[in-house]
Amino acid sequence: MKTIRFIHFLLVGLLFAACRPGSASQDAQSTARACYDQALAAFGTDSTQLGELLLQQAMQLAGKEQDLHTLYLSQIELAKSLSWSNTEAALDMARRALQTYERRPDSERNHIIILDYIGTYASQQAYDADSSFDEALRYTRQAHELAVASADSLGSELVSQTLTSLANIHWAMDDNDEALRLAREATACAPENMLLGAQQVLARCLVSCDSLEAAEAVYRRMQPGKDLQAAYIVESNLAKLALRRSDTEAAEAAIDEAFSHAEDLYFDALHQKDAYYQATLRQQQENERLRYDTRLHRRTLWGLFVILLLAGIAAALVMRYRIRLMAQRRLADAWSRKHEIDERLHETRRFRHEKQLRLQAEQLRQQAERLREQAEHLRQQEIQHREQEAESNRQLLQQRDGTISFLRDFIFQRSEIIKKLDANGDRHVHISAGDWWEVERTLNAIDHDRFARLRQSYPALREEDVQMCILTCLHVRNRTIGNIYGLTISAVQHRKLKLKKEIFGEEDPDMTLEQVLENV
Repeated sequence: MKTIRFIHFLLVGLLFAACRPGSASQDAQSTARACYDQALAAFGTDSTQLGELLLQQAMQLAGKEQDLHTLYLSQIELAKSLSWSNTEAALDMARRALQTYERRPDSERNHIIILDYIGTYASQQAYDADSSFDEALRYTRQAHELAVASADSLGSELVSQTLTSLANIHWAMDDNDEALRLAREATACAPENMLLGAQQVLARCLVSCDSLEAAEAVYRRMQPGKDLQAAYIVESNLAKLALRRSDTEAAEAAIDEAFSHAEDLYFDALHQKDAYYQATLRQQQENERLRYDTRLHRRTLWGLFVILLLAGIAAALVMRYRIRLMAQRRLADAWSRKHEIDERLHETRRFRHEKQLRLQAEQLRQQAERLREQAEHLRQQEIQHREQEAESNRQLLQQRDGTISFLRDFIFQRSEIIKKLDANGDRHVHISAGDWWEVERTLNAIDHDRFARLRQSYPALREEDVQMCILTCLHVRNRTIGNIYGLTISAVQHRKLKLKKEIFGEEDPDMTLEQVLENV
């Protein structure tokens, strides 16, 4: 038992050793701030898709960690990335960033930047959709007011930035004079790192106000330095101004200079991408090697764990087998003695049981014989009782039919319509509507509303058809029926046949109308 406990503790220790390194490294790489920093590095090397994926992961982790600062920073960076392809999505993401910031404000500078971004994206959305710029102006003016109020602590950088954003919005609204005024104020208070952007906005506003010389002077004063994109913008705009003044030589020189800066910008971007891809490839190779070493280490530890586990199980099974073998031997001796005693008891019980079974079988046979005799007697009594009931029912039916026939004959012998039929012979017989009603009422009273049920079951019966059925039930001859309706015997037969087929649907030629009415 001590050996088994030692093996158990050793296996648990190896399991913890195998699982610990991987979990620690995973926790170190799964923080929201780490994902945010990786996303910024990806954007710095133009890996937009990777950067957006890392920002989304950083947002999810920040929500779980309740890190609102990293959450709204990630939302702002994602909005900046989305603004190049989907302005509406960028505006929505910037609004979410403002809501996150308002839950726990931590930096007035970030508050101003978020408001300025919302105003910029709202103006882009309004410009694309040709809609109102009210929302853009509201957020940007709020950002400018906060920047002016915080100028002593934050400096003039945010003031210049918000003024530049307001100038861009008014320029998009075609309010060129207000845009020019704001652009001049932004240029006047812009620090050195923001002067180039403010001058670009000022020059664009001057061009919109047809102040081409002033715009050219602003472009001439701009010093892009190593910023190839800014240099390209300056030279291309100088070329456009030259074309507007019809100065072909100046335009050609500006265009050549712009293309030169564009080529430098392109080759510089290629060089940066190549360096980034080389560094990324080396990092991926290093990560693959580390992952391979980690997997190899884990597999080795798991292999040792399995081997030790199997060895412990084998030792436990051997010890258990020996213990069970000794117990089985002792049990076998006890069972052999018990088996001898059981066999003697079984013999004694078997003899007693056989005797009891013979007695019970004899009793059961006698009971079965008595039950068969009783069943036969009961069956004979049941048959006699059923025959007596059938004979009694037949007698009652015969008595009832005789009584009904007697009453019907007795009543109709005294009826006026029977007297008319018997008295006229072959002459025409006239039967009034009251006579017909009396005969039908009498037949219904005798035969349980027979003709009332006939009218209800066959609504297609006409009054003449009902009268024909009444005469048929009274067994009136066809000649007498012909005297009533003024028809020949064949015509009466034809009417009966037609009534039988069309009303009652009887196609059997051997069936008479009297039999059909009896069945109905």
